[in-house]
Amino acid sequence: MHSAGSFSVQQILSLGLIPRAGNATCPRNITTSLCEFSEMWYGVFLWALLSSVFIYVPAGLLGFVMLRHHKYGRFISLGIIGGILGPIIAAVLTSAAIAGVYRAAAKQMVPLEALVLGIGQIFFVVAIAFLRILATL
Repeated sequence: MHSAGSFSVQQILSLGLIPRAGNATCPRNITTSLCEFSEMWYGVFLWALLSSVFIYVPAGLLGFVMLRHHKYGRFISLGIIGGILGPIIAAVLTSAAIAGVYRAAAKQMVPLEALVLGIGQIFFVVAIAFLRILATL
């Protein structure tokens, strides 16, 4: 069992993903890389899910607190929290597409790539959402 201070950067970035040892699909049998489609998809999706929760849940809670005395406004903020389903479904599909490209190219994915790709997906979802709002003004 690890104490709170003994986690390595690799363990934190992998989010508990343990690549299978002796994986025949990994060239040179590198155990720190994600080689299977499911491992890559899961790694990218977990980072996208985590970053999505950190964006949408505080936004919904802030909206609920600010609009708690409004007659209908408190229900609008619940829509923001409910609006997390769209980005999560998009993250499922785009994570599968990314993992499929990596798998088809026979490329290995390190956990840092999964972090960048997962957070990058949500960054673009939020950027597109802001640009759509600005276009209506």
